[in-house]
Amino acid sequence: MVSGADLKQIVMLTYLTDPMRDRLAQIVDVLKFDKGEIIFKAKEPSTRFYMLRSGQVLLEQRISDQVTACVAAIKPGYSFGWSAMIDDEMYTVDAVCEAPCEVFSFKPTKIHKLFESDPEMGLRFYRRLLVIIKKRLDIRTEQFKQAIKNHPDMQALFQ
Repeated sequence: MVSGADLKQIVMLTYLTDPMRDRLAQIVDVLKFDKGEIIFKAKEPSTRFYMLRSGQVLLEQRISDQVTACVAAIKPGYSFGWSAMIDDEMYTVDAVCEAPCEVFSFKPTKIHKLFESDPEMGLRFYRRLLVIIKKRLDIRTEQFKQAIKNHPDMQALFQ
């Protein structure tokens, strides 16, 4: 069983009050994965939101059958699988355990019921989720810029 105190170690949940975390703890499952295990794959229906308690998760984007790019490394205290918080979405990357992992997870249908009964909780949660999405978008934009800048055919344009 997860407690509200356990959820304090998750960065995005530090913005919730203790009573809010206590209510959230009631719907959170603890899941364990081995090194190399795939938590979810791109294009699968996004059915859970994840918060890493221990271990490390790599978010990978398949470029081709032979090439996979790591687009993020999730450390303990951080969350992933945010596509699940958007209705009718699919995951956009693969989530692969780089080490044995323990994650807190919930189904969006359950948290949406909490948000209906506590709109302030929903507002705080989604504000933090937007920060995560923005940071990841900024990182991906920078990665894209560097890839273009370092491409041999483009280098003449930057001189």
